[in-house]
Amino acid sequence: MENNTEGRRDGVWAQPYSLASGQTQFHQLGHIRLWVTLLDQEWQIRSETLELDTDPASWTETIGHTLPSASVPLQRFIRASQSSTVTFLPALANLPTVIRPFQPLTIPAGGRCTIYVGTLVWMKVCVGDKQAVLTEIPLASPSMTWVGRNTMEGELCYASPSFARLVLEAVPKRPWRAVTPVTIINRREQSLLLERFSLPTPLLSLHQNERGQLWTPGVTVEVETDMNSASLHVEQSLLTAAGTCRRVADAREKMARGRLVRAFDRMFG
Repeated sequence: MENNTEGRRDGVWAQPYSLASGQTQFHQLGHIRLWVTLLDQEWQIRSETLELDTDPASWTETIGHTLPSASVPLQRFIRASQSSTVTFLPALANLPTVIRPFQPLTIPAGGRCTIYVGTLVWMKVCVGDKQAVLTEIPLASPSMTWVGRNTMEGELCYASPSFARLVLEAVPKRPWRAVTPVTIINRREQSLLLERFSLPTPLLSLHQNERGQLWTPGVTVEVETDMNSASLHVEQSLLTAAGTCRRVADAREKMARGRLVRAFDRMFG
């Protein structure tokens, strides 16, 4: 979809863009500004993270010859082929993401709920027909946290505060975040206080609908007795409300049983 303001257009995931030598493509997406330049012998990538009080909802791109100031960090990559195409692919975090609702939720004994979580996306900058990855950039500054029984047992994760919305229509749809439906089933005889849980982002694929929104398959978590008994299942299909989607990124990791068992131990840790 074209945007006529100052020659800018809406950016699109998984669409090859063609540059001529000497041209620079500028993107503003999420909390970053990105400049991708094609030269005769190299690709150059410059990016900076903005300190923003609000979350931008749009993604704009334009192709020209304008570069930022020299203070913006520069990465240089040898141009391995004569291909002049660059493609931007989304990716979820390579570590689990701890979701912390701003207000904890209580799920009664035998009850269930589905919450809709928006998680941060990384941008992979890929070149050529084989979409070789030059670099990947988080579209906002991710926070880190430690999840485990103590400082020796556990794993480093990303942290994401969330409104944990119960109504899908209330979830903001942004091109730099992906929506994941999480169904939590409490099979215990007492209520379950949901203060935080670990979302296995490396196990989730990414899909884009006709409105340019990113979705992952749903995740179902069942708690049988205590917090450490949680079992997790990644759905094979997408929520019907996502609409017609095409897969734009595979999961970073395959569903490995050992990996999931360890994740269970710290699902709610």
